[in-house]
Amino acid sequence: MAARLSLNDVSLHFGGVRVLQDVSFEVEPGSIFGLVGPNGAGKTSLFNCISGHYKPSSGSITIDGTEVVGSAPSRLARLGLSRTFQHPALQLRATVLENVLLGGHLRLPGGPVSWALSLPHTTRAERAMRAEALELLERAGLGWAAHLPADELSHGLHKGIELWRALLSKPSLLLLDEPAAGLSHGEVEQLIETVRQVRAEQDITIVIVEHHMGLISALTDRVVVLDHGSKLMEGTAAQAQSDPRVIEAYIGKDAADDAA
Repeated sequence: MAARLSLNDVSLHFGGVRVLQDVSFEVEPGSIFGLVGPNGAGKTSLFNCISGHYKPSSGSITIDGTEVVGSAPSRLARLGLSRTFQHPALQLRATVLENVLLGGHLRLPGGPVSWALSLPHTTRAERAMRAEALELLERAGLGWAAHLPADELSHGLHKGIELWRALLSKPSLLLLDEPAAGLSHGEVEQLIETVRQVRAEQDITIVIVEHHMGLISALTDRVVVLDHGSKLMEGTAAQAQSDPRVIEAYIGKDAADDAA
């Protein structure tokens, strides 16, 4: 079931540096939500707070009403959260299939002892998950690459591998960190279609950090714009792109005045 994500007055300070300041918003279950803003706005830092890689200095983050501030990424994964990274974190010497299978390890029954002993119920679950991962790759048009080392594939395909790895965990909340970074125009168009397909076929909430406003406009229901660690505005992508405050934050006051 798609998760509801709620942030209330989330702040993050490193020493005397305020990275985030009193950020609040709510993401409705089943929606696609965008986090946008200029470089240094705090987008990835906020993502890291949500995914447990940073602990906020103050504030609340809940998934379906469960407080998750201070939770380890492993606990968040069990609550249904999965994420990708701006720079894909793949095992480059492992095959594409092996990389995707890493996303499903929490779904396997038992634990390390059961896995090491290859108990029958664990072996059956592993075979089923392997078949599921292969089906995902086939549907993504990557079946041909399943048994190739990941380092033989392009950056764009690495992005796709990481996305399907995240989806194998059956998340209720998926965080995509700059999924279009480094992609060609054609790859971005394919990514948009893939995310639309995922949304249509799965009961999932998606939050995207992205600079590519074409992708944000094509996919999101609502966006929050951050600037210098604070929430600048919330609304649709179209409203954000026409908001004078957002234009100023992206291109500077003088340029914004000239554009007006």
